[in-house]
Amino acid sequence: MAVASFTFSSPAVARRATIASPRRSAPFVSFSSPNSVQASLRSDRSSAFSSVTTHVAAVENAQVQDAVKVEPPVAIVTGASRGIGKAVALALGKAGCKVLVNYARSSKEAEDVSKEIESLGGQAITFGGDVSQEADVEAMMKAAVDTWGTIDILINNAGITRDTLLMRMKKQQWQDVIDLNLTGVFLCTQAATKVMMKKKKGRIVNIASIVGLTGNIGQANYSAAKAGVIGFTKTVAKEYASRNITVNAVAPGFIASDMTAKLSEEIEKKYLQNIPLGRFGQPEDVAGLVEFLTLSSAAGYITGQVLTIDGGLVM
Repeated sequence: MAVASFTFSSPAVARRATIASPRRSAPFVSFSSPNSVQASLRSDRSSAFSSVTTHVAAVENAQVQDAVKVEPPVAIVTGASRGIGKAVALALGKAGCKVLVNYARSSKEAEDVSKEIESLGGQAITFGGDVSQEADVEAMMKAAVDTWGTIDILINNAGITRDTLLMRMKKQQWQDVIDLNLTGVFLCTQAATKVMMKKKKGRIVNIASIVGLTGNIGQANYSAAKAGVIGFTKTVAKEYASRNITVNAVAPGFIASDMTAKLSEEIEKKYLQNIPLGRFGQPEDVAGLVEFLTLSSAAGYITGQVLTIDGGLVM
């Protein structure tokens, strides 16, 4: 910052110079009164202060402009064509993120999600791929980096169910759920953190389930996978904390979906009796929590946690 330089002569020095002069005819030299000198000093100082203030204001304005130029975060949401994944993708897109909308089979629904994000003023691309397949995961991460240059947020949401009692469960039913719901989380996290580590910044949210905490009849495979996601979350949070990457899990309870819509009135009433808030959650409820964990500065000190969002079901 440039600083103005000023040189002042005191009245005493000026008087000494006049006394030492030889006696001869010379023009009369008039010295200003002390009040005038002080007024001049105040004026000069005021001018200098004004100059510095103007410079500081210009610097602050430049800093504000630089802040405005900060690129929006890039988010990957798996299983984002419907349900919780769709709600999360829309929430992040509305908040200004650039969103990769992943899907496995529902291409039209995924395209609709992308279009809705764009209609909200955001940016989005779709990517069809199976997150249980390493090649698909690597291609998905590459698509995000090639399009936007980085990855800031990963939402591991993709999942399936193959419900049946353990005594009737086929090995393939077990393996399908483990591969997608648990191995998929491993593959996506491992690939995304390679990018996040380079910039020492990132936020990951894994969508688990309350059945990973409590278990559920007929869901040995699903419960095991979600319990695995919870243990995985805590371990990865510890491993990547030094790189400023936070990793948390969200465990939803009963969330309104195509499945709950098919429940009979009697069964629905039975479920609701066990939920203190007396209603099913909405995908937007979960999306709001995920948005907080990934975008809010207030969530920067939260990592390795499992946040249940279940209307009080398992409290």
